[in-house]
Amino acid sequence: MTAPDPRVIQLVMSLRGSGVTDRLVLAAIERTPRDIFVPDRFLDHAFDDRALPIDCGQTISQPLIVGLMTQLLQVDDRCKVLEIGTGSGYQAAILARLARRVYTIERYRTLAKEAEARFAALRLTNITPRIGDGTKGWPEQAPFDRIIVTAGAPVRPDTLLAQLKPGGIAVIPVNNDRGSQTLVRYIKTDSDTLDEEAVMDVRFVPLVEGETKAL
Repeated sequence: MTAPDPRVIQLVMSLRGSGVTDRLVLAAIERTPRDIFVPDRFLDHAFDDRALPIDCGQTISQPLIVGLMTQLLQVDDRCKVLEIGTGSGYQAAILARLARRVYTIERYRTLAKEAEARFAALRLTNITPRIGDGTKGWPEQAPFDRIIVTAGAPVRPDTLLAQLKPGGIAVIPVNNDRGSQTLVRYIKTDSDTLDEEAVMDVRFVPLVEGETKAL
């Protein structure tokens, strides 16, 4: 049996101390090797609790933010999840260990193809990736039990929230009037209205319309 990587153990302990208390979320993070999602030039920092640059001017999120957003989603093995912003694929890989099925959309072709190769290497067969405009969601597969957006929306993304099931949960960074972003959890009630909870200030790359085919 391979000995646990002490860097992973240290990261998980740090996340637990910072508020990621869901044992299933922590186990998913522990089982997902962040180093394969990080560019080679940043491998020395793969298990640091910090965001790192990736291709196409994007980032791989700080593990604490990944853990907290996943915890807020309350994913279980019956959930069908939509992720907007595949990026490196790290968040989708963690969700795949918790959910029944993950649908993930990326506007950059380069990132999408690299993430798809990582999913295959990890044998994560319950992820369906797509290259396209994440602001439109995935109407053909809607409704979803959970929706997560890993980019800052300029306003509340009602097009995405319309694809959420009654009783479903969405976790989305949204621009606020202070010039920053607020992480908001939306819960769609049985009456098809949305309860909103502002969680914390965050910083993400902006959510942009359209697909970038050249990259």
